[in-house]
Amino acid sequence: MRILKESTLKELCKLSKYKQAEESIKAWIYEVRYSDWSNAQELKVKYRSASIITAKRVVFNIKGNDYRLIVDIEYKLKIVFVVWFGTHAEYDKIDVKTVSYEN
Repeated sequence: MRILKESTLKELCKLSKYKQAEESIKAWIYEVRYSDWSNAQELKVKYRSASIITAKRVVFNIKGNDYRLIVDIEYKLKIVFVVWFGTHAEYDKIDVKTVSYEN
């Protein structure tokens, strides 16, 4: 899978607020790069705790659910697009279905 906005995600993890997630994000990036999901059911085999929100929107628990990562996945194109990353407390304040990436 190809990850779009990977560099943005890595930069966020350098901020003190998200520093504790850095190693978990690096591991997630590595695992996703070498994955080849065709649909959400295949993704769930590897990530049982991931929440499938829509046909293409998925929420991953990062670092024991301390952080949340929202992505959109185009399974046919093998693209994972980082939409949002933050703490669990920040996640509780957003609408997972409508949040979108902002530059």
